[in-house]
Amino acid sequence: MSVCDKTKKTGPGYRSPLEAMEGPKESLLYVTCIQPNGKRDGKPDYLATVDVDPQSDQYCRVISRALVRESGDELHHSGWNSCSSCFCDPNKTRDKLICPTLNGDRVYIFDMSSPKEPKLFKVVESDDMYANKVSAGHTSHCLPSGEVMISCMGDEKRQNKGSFVLLDGKTFNVKGVWNEVPKGVQFGYDFWYQPQHNVMISTEWGGPTTFGQGFNLDDVHNGLYGHSLHVWDWSSRKLIQTIDLGRDGLMPLEVRFLHNPSASEGFVGCALSSTIFRFFKTNHDKWETEKVLSIPTKKVNGWLLDDMPALITDILISMDDRYLYVS
Repeated sequence: MSVCDKTKKTGPGYRSPLEAMEGPKESLLYVTCIQPNGKRDGKPDYLATVDVDPQSDQYCRVISRALVRESGDELHHSGWNSCSSCFCDPNKTRDKLICPTLNGDRVYIFDMSSPKEPKLFKVVESDDMYANKVSAGHTSHCLPSGEVMISCMGDEKRQNKGSFVLLDGKTFNVKGVWNEVPKGVQFGYDFWYQPQHNVMISTEWGGPTTFGQGFNLDDVHNGLYGHSLHVWDWSSRKLIQTIDLGRDGLMPLEVRFLHNPSASEGFVGCALSSTIFRFFKTNHDKWETEKVLSIPTKKVNGWLLDDMPALITDILISMDDRYLYVS
């Protein structure tokens, strides 16, 4: 494989995160929208396009809705088919949006070539996922190889299983699993890879048959939700380390490396514990963590407990790596 010449842009994205900050502001937002009673009412979820151009007469309005095929699938995360990892590849264009579903186990591919009016392009059927013994796809990331990788949280029977499936970057057909996941990885959720350190870190939530029934505190006590980070060798696709965050790290969800491509640290938000952990590489090529933020509980009435946690759902790091945003 030839080395990418970063002076010659031929594919999508930017040379660096700092260069991306100098790019034009976004004028459109794409939001996955869930019908609360979709399965019962027969109403499918949809991808909404929101105009956020302050000069537009449709500013802050939904200007189009691209419906999925089935009701009750529950759109969740989304990811592009290609990004700055394909910066030097003239055959790549950022024109498809990948949307796995938590309940239907399908993956919806939207054609974004008309940015203001996305169209449903392809559906990866649940049977194609089950044939590879995965379900409940969550995070979608494009790879330098041109493939699309999706983390999954269940097996073909929707029992808990942390795994990863690969889609062909052109046809979006399922190519197979990224690796055979060892037994020590009971749960899955999010992942982020850092090629310069030959590492990927993945997180844990729970199994589809668990969270699909709604939150039950007994499930936490019975060990049906995760509290560990998994460190993978990116090139060999082998698990090299598991870090147990303990009771302070219940349900580690979104994981983010710093944007600096040479950085060997990042953060993960733990939903139920309402904590943020920093993870980092040591001088001995091991990975460690430290709790850096804790949000106090709030006194409430009518919940499972008198004290309700903040339930951290998402975290973002600014492109210049100066700020951490917590939802």
